[in-house]
Amino acid sequence: MNATQDLDSIRRVLVVAYVFPPAGGAGVQRVTKFVKYLPEFGWDCSVLTVANPSVPVFDESLAAEIPESTVVRLAKTMEPGYALKNALSAGNDGASLSGKSGGIRKWLKSAVRAAGNAILQPDAQILWYPAAIKQGLQLLGELKHDAIFVTAPPFSSFVTAAELSRRSGIPLIVDYRDEWGISNRFQENRQKSNLSNWLQDRMQRKVLRRATTVVATTRRSAESVAETVQRAGSNASVSCIYNGYDAADIALPAATGDAAAEDAVDDDSQHLRSDRKLRIAYVGTLWNLTSIEPVVEAIQKLNDDSPDKARRIELVVAGRRTKDQEAILDRLESLPCDVIREGYVEHKRAIEIMRQSDIQCLLLSDAPEAGRVVPAKTFEYLALGRQILSVGPAGEVSEILSGVTQAESFLPSNIDGIADYLSRQLDGAELELTVPDSAYATRFERRWLTRQLAEVLNQTCGIETKLRSSGNEPAVFANTPAEEGTCDEAVSSEPEGAIA
Repeated sequence: MNATQDLDSIRRVLVVAYVFPPAGGAGVQRVTKFVKYLPEFGWDCSVLTVANPSVPVFDESLAAEIPESTVVRLAKTMEPGYALKNALSAGNDGASLSGKSGGIRKWLKSAVRAAGNAILQPDAQILWYPAAIKQGLQLLGELKHDAIFVTAPPFSSFVTAAELSRRSGIPLIVDYRDEWGISNRFQENRQKSNLSNWLQDRMQRKVLRRATTVVATTRRSAESVAETVQRAGSNASVSCIYNGYDAADIALPAATGDAAAEDAVDDDSQHLRSDRKLRIAYVGTLWNLTSIEPVVEAIQKLNDDSPDKARRIELVVAGRRTKDQEAILDRLESLPCDVIREGYVEHKRAIEIMRQSDIQCLLLSDAPEAGRVVPAKTFEYLALGRQILSVGPAGEVSEILSGVTQAESFLPSNIDGIADYLSRQLDGAELELTVPDSAYATRFERRWLTRQLAEVLNQTCGIETKLRSSGNEPAVFANTPAEEGTCDEAVSSEPEGAIA
C-alpha cells in the first residue's frame, strides 16, 4: 500500500467512461490520470468503456498508464464508425457540393443528420447504452464495488451510470468535464430543437437526482452546476476538482528522430534558437469555442506595421481543426511568417511541442459561458514555465493566470494589444526561459488532484478519511483555509449557496 494513504482496506470504484484509452484527445487525460493514481489513495478501479469507440483520434501511449490491477470491461456500441459520422457532419457540407446532384446530396446529409440528432438523445453514444448496462451489471455482480464514478461528455454516459446506480443501489458520483448546456450550445453538429432541449433537461435532472455527489472542473462551473442541481431537486453535494498536469509527463525527454523536434534545441537550458524565431505554439482543437482568429489578426497587424518582425514569427498549431479554422490560418500563407500545421498528436508529442515553444497560446472565444471554462492545457503550460499568451474573455482562466509573471491575458477583441505583446517579445534582448512558480503549479498536479477525488469518494461512501500526509503535499491540500483561486472546496446546492 502506498505511503500516501493508510486506509483500513482498499475500496473499489466502477469508472464509467466512454472516452478511455486507447481513444485519444484532451478528454481522455482526466479519467486516465484518476485511474492511474486512485490506487495510491485506497481505491482500486474497474472501468466500463466501449469496445469499438466511434472517436476521431487514438493515442495508444495512454494505455500504458493504466495500472495492471485495473479491471477493464468492454461493451460494444452500435454506432457507425467515426468516418461515416464525420462524412455526415455539418462541417462537410462545403462548397464542394455544387450543382443539382450536389444540392440533393447536401439535403440528404442534412436530413439524416437532423433525424439522428432528434432520435439519438442525448447523443449518438446512447447506442452504447444496451451493451453497457448488460456488461456493467455483470461486472457489478462479479466484484464488490463501493461507488460508481462517471465522466462526460458524451452525456449518454451519465444516463448509463445513473441506471447502473439505480439497479445496484451503489452511490453515484457525476463528473462534468464540460457542462451539459455549454457542450450542446457549442457542438457544431448539434442542431437542437425545443423538443431536444426539453428531453435533455429531463435526462439531466433525472441523473442529478440519482447522484450523491457532482464534480466540476472549475470553480465557476461548479457554481453553475450547483444551481442546476438545486433546480433538479437533487440533494447532491457539488465539488470542484480542476484538470491538471502529470509531473511524469512534464519530465518526458524530447523525442529523437523527429524533424520538427530537431528544429529546436532539445535541452531546456539552451532554449534559444540561433535563427531567433519567436515560436508560438497552440496545441489542441481549434473550433468555434477556441478560435485562433485574434492571434492571426494580430500577426497580420504586426506585418502591416513591421514586416521584419512578422518574418521572425513561427506559429506551430497541432491538433484537430474545423474547416473554418483552417481557412483562418490560410490568411497567414501570404505573410513572411512561418506557419507549421500538425494534425492530432499523441500526448507525449504535445508536451514536446509545448516544451520547444517560446510562447504557449491559450484560446477561448468571447462568449458568456467561456468564462467558466479552463482548458486542460493551462496547467501543463504553467508547469513548463514558458510565456503564456492567453486570449479570452474575463473569467476563470484570467483569474488563475493573474498572479503568474510569465502570463499575459487579452480580450479576443484586443487585436492591438496582442500585436503589441508580440512586438515586445520580439524586441526583447533575449527570450529567457521563465522559471515557473513551482509552489503555485504543484497544486494542479494530477496525483494531488486525484487525492481530492479519493476524499470525495470517501465522503460519498461515508468512509472516514485516513489519508496520511507524505510531507510534500502542495499547500492547497493542507488542513488550512483554501487560498484564493484554488478549487478544493465543496459547493452548496442551496439557492443562496456559494463555495464554502
